[in-house]
Amino acid sequence: MAHDPRKLDEALLAFWRERHLSTLTTRRPDGSPHVVPVGVTYEPEAALARVITNRTSRKARNVLAAGPDGLRVALCQVDWARWSTLEGIAVVKDEPEAVAEAVRRYAGRYREPRVNPDRVVIEISVDRVLGRV
Repeated sequence: MAHDPRKLDEALLAFWRERHLSTLTTRRPDGSPHVVPVGVTYEPEAALARVITNRTSRKARNVLAAGPDGLRVALCQVDWARWSTLEGIAVVKDEPEAVAEAVRRYAGRYREPRVNPDRVVIEISVDRVLGRV
């Protein structure tokens, strides 16, 4: 079932605020899929998902390899029969303000992350939301 990324119903919003891990699927430069568990936050007003990571991680390198226009990715969260997928274009940001905002949101959903001077944020401009909660 498809949903408007900026107008999710309360059940779906609540699901994306609960403490769950998700998977992030990116494409390697050779086209093969790379799927890893991640913590993700979602800001529905901006239709923006954020994943904090190390700048040298494979997921960050996959997004960077796609160039300045970004890479189409999918984030999927599952809890038994409840599930949701966020799809959109990902870019890597290393500006201190962008990273700090992502860390703040991550700490609110999960826990305060360890200090990491090599941290970046993968920002996903969500244009499609699927799910059933």
